Amino acid sequence: MTSTNDDTRNDDTRNDDTLERTLGQLVADATNDISSIIRSEIALAKAEMSADAKRAGIGAGMFATAGLFAFFALILLLISAAYGLVAAGLAPWLAFLIVAGTLLLIGAILVFAGKHSLDNVQGKPERAIKSTQDTIAAVRPSGN
Repeated sequence: MTSTNDDTRNDDTRNDDTLERTLGQLVADATNDISSIIRSEIALAKAEMSADAKRAGIGAGMFATAGLFAFFALILLLISAAYGLVAAGLAPWLAFLIVAGTLLLIGAILVFAGKHSLDNVQGKPERAIKSTQDTIAAVRPSGN
């Protein structure tokens, strides 16, 4: 009977060792699984961002092409305006000069408006600088 009792005690010890090892393996497996999930989520995010960046690039290219076509259309409209003035009885050189002068006038107005807008730019983030200086003063010991 002692041998049966010893065998049972040995089986219990083996089961405890197996359980401990299994728990350790479970923790290791869980850690590996979490790492794998995080890596796959990062890979998925990269793939999605790559696809979004590609779509954004295509969209930006389409906008640039549309802008180029609008520029070409503007040139044709300006030539048409000059020929319209010719059809109204002006000399061709005078008609094109009027259209060019109008464009220069519009350009000058835009330059002055842009300069006025840029003059209002301070160039420094005054509030952020003041806030940072206040924070440094609050953190710094008062003895220094």
